[in-house]
Amino acid sequence: MLMQEKNIRIKEEMMNPKFAKILTEDALCFLEKLHHRFDERRRNLLRIRREIQKQLNKGKKLDFLSETAHIRKGNWTVSVIPEDLQDRRVEITGPVDRKMIINALNCGAKAFMADFEDATSPSWENIIYGQINLKDAIRRNIDFTAANGKHYALNEETAVLIVRPRGWHMDEKHITVDDRPLSASLVDFGLYFYHNAKELIHNDSGPYFYLPKIENHLEARLWNDIFIFAQEELGIKQGTIKATVLIETVPAAFEMDEILYELREHAAGLNCGRWDYIFSYLKKFREHPEVILPDRNEVTMETPMMEAYSLLAIQTCHKRKAFAMGGMAAQIPVKGDNEANEVAFNKVRADKEREARNGHDGTWVAHPGMVHLVKEIFDEQMPTPNQVFQKREDIHITQDDLLQVPAGKITEQGIRTNIRVGIQYIAAWLLGRGAVPIDHLMEDAATAEISRGQIWQWIRHPKGILDDGRDVTFELVAQCKMEELAKIISQGDSQYESAVMKASKLFDKLIQDDPFTEFLTIPAYQLLNEGSNA
Repeated sequence: MLMQEKNIRIKEEMMNPKFAKILTEDALCFLEKLHHRFDERRRNLLRIRREIQKQLNKGKKLDFLSETAHIRKGNWTVSVIPEDLQDRRVEITGPVDRKMIINALNCGAKAFMADFEDATSPSWENIIYGQINLKDAIRRNIDFTAANGKHYALNEETAVLIVRPRGWHMDEKHITVDDRPLSASLVDFGLYFYHNAKELIHNDSGPYFYLPKIENHLEARLWNDIFIFAQEELGIKQGTIKATVLIETVPAAFEMDEILYELREHAAGLNCGRWDYIFSYLKKFREHPEVILPDRNEVTMETPMMEAYSLLAIQTCHKRKAFAMGGMAAQIPVKGDNEANEVAFNKVRADKEREARNGHDGTWVAHPGMVHLVKEIFDEQMPTPNQVFQKREDIHITQDDLLQVPAGKITEQGIRTNIRVGIQYIAAWLLGRGAVPIDHLMEDAATAEISRGQIWQWIRHPKGILDDGRDVTFELVAQCKMEELAKIISQGDSQYESAVMKASKLFDKLIQDDPFTEFLTIPAYQLLNEGSNA
């Protein structure tokens, strides 16, 4: 039997009674309207992505668009940004589980990005409970008691809430219209906006979003049209929604001005999503034998191509009176090892001092234990709420700057790290966790993408050679994987071992398949829902 609201459907067995507070008839009707108005455009834009990739595979180089030069040269700015988004010197990111939301809102960060995308494993339960948790948090009805009896509740003063929906490439298979799955982006945005926009405004804040994995200004235009429609539907003043766009794809780096221009009534800024950006660089030029990335730990923000894109984001944002947010500090505190802990903190300190000095208005951390350190750094170097006044007119970033191939070596340890991170992350994802501490770093989907993408690339191209002269081959990777897999399995119980073996098979498929799989989360999403009644 199917539950139905007009043509929108959710299988009855997926309807936990607790979900009724989110999956209301009116909210589902709103999702259906979003789907009918915007899903075909989304699908067309995904087709455009595929066509551009075909051109890149044949040797076309990315460049700044000649047809939008007038936008880059214009003197326009974004609309006024609300008071509670003026100071974003340190933001924390994380998944949407109840305990995480409370801790993140309480940790002293200026903002919390509640992430339905790279830091959340998108099981049906995680997605809908995440919406429930956010709704409760906005109304201050949220608390949590851990198994050890520790109780968590909101402080009087909390971080500003910003939500990241899933990217355009993801579907939500559990909700369909005319038997077609809804866009995961529209589900995450629509449910959150419908239930919370007016309450957020009542709380002197607003519906604020991070937009992931945009590849061009047409995709930004689609989001802007969705915002206009959603505000009209709920009778909310146009421009109330504010969005920060993650520049985490290489094509988007060539269209920063255009992306802000399309969203100018709703734009709050741009963010340097460094890990996804590295993966995008690898993915876009995967067929080019001369474009070989070294070990992941060698591709830092001081790498010329990474520094170029960061500086261009600062210059672009400040010219348009928007905020330029720095990238993620993936390091987490290391308990019981003072030396390793000092190394982690020193890496974060150096990274954030560079960002503040270059002109970023704030930055990201992955762990509450890093908030105080990063806040101190920005307090010292940025005594004002932001530094939009730093126009950085000294910067001149070219096409070659953005496309320069990073130098560095490929090592056996780099292969092993990629295997270990990729398999452990996918296993945790299949068990419902999307943000996973591995080797003292907080890993998410983006770093797992780099892990499998690098091995795919190293195996296939002549420059995929280790620093000791050996070729990277399927046989070498298989031998390393067998040894790493034994170590991984020894860390958990039978349930974990089962997830690890599934993850291992998927990892093998991802590095063996031609053509390259665009996002590991798409086949992983199928595995995540195997055996469910969805």
